[in-house]
Order: sequence, then C-alpha cells, then structure tokens
Amino acid sequence: MPHSPSVSGKELLKALQRGGFVVHRIRGSHHILRHQDGRKTVIPIHGGETLGPGILAKILRDCDMTTSDLIALL
Repeated sequence: MPHSPSVSGKELLKALQRGGFVVHRIRGSHHILRHQDGRKTVIPIHGGETLGPGILAKILRDCDMTTSDLIALL
C-alpha cells in the first residue's frame, strides 16, 4: 500500500471534485461533499495546513477510495 500523501484540505477538495464529488454545503471551515452515488464526506479547510494521516484515512474510507485512487486524482 502506498504511503499517504501530504495534502492540504484545498488540494484534497480539488482532487475529490475531479473524482465526481461536489460541495453540498459549507459550515465554517468544513466542506461537506457528496457524490452522485451517495458517498459523502467532510473536509476541513484550514488555510494551507496539511491534513493528518488519521483524518485523511477517515476521508478515504468515507469516499470508498484507496490511497492509490487519491494519488491518481492528485
């Protein structure tokens, strides 16, 4: 399994949008994304801060994606 990439919330948001997710709503700094097939997740956008490995893993689980899938979208 590839190593988790170092990615900011903004970069992850753009990558997931390329993967078919759309911003459903925004509450503060948290962007709620949904996919047409029903998958959904929340991405914290805190400036240029890098997402930690735990939150990145949770987002990938929510999106039913692997690290390889994410790297392909980045």
